[in-house]
Amino acid sequence: MDIQHEGEERPVARSRMSRMLLILAGSVCVGLGLLGAFLPILPTTPFLILGAACWARSSPAWHARLLANPVVGPYLAQWNRDHTVPRRAKRKAYAVVVLTFGISMTWVDAVWMRWVLFAVGSLLLVFLASLRTTHETAARVTTEPNDDVA
Repeated sequence: MDIQHEGEERPVARSRMSRMLLILAGSVCVGLGLLGAFLPILPTTPFLILGAACWARSSPAWHARLLANPVVGPYLAQWNRDHTVPRRAKRKAYAVVVLTFGISMTWVDAVWMRWVLFAVGSLLLVFLASLRTTHETAARVTTEPNDDVA
């Protein structure tokens, strides 16, 4: 996914069919992202980022609405701007992965399933570790005025 800088507009799909498919794909991704907030196997962030990208190219109104969401909007705006994740959000994600996969591993009886959960959780932790981190929170990054502007 390309980095979108503030003030740049992403091209909206020209054909009606393309827009409809992107809206559908974006809706499915956002839905999976919301489910991922409650199910340990589904990752939330990648689905929300993909859904936002689909909506940016198909429905600027839906994209703007997602970015205006007080819970996920600041994080998505920060990702659009510089492809980073706030340190606090990353720490929360680590904790959620370790807790949910750890609990899930104690609930399953099959040893092979424990190994599958361990592998998926480990891969998710490696993915999280690979994301660039900022020391600021997403809300502060998106709402602070630019001190360089005179």
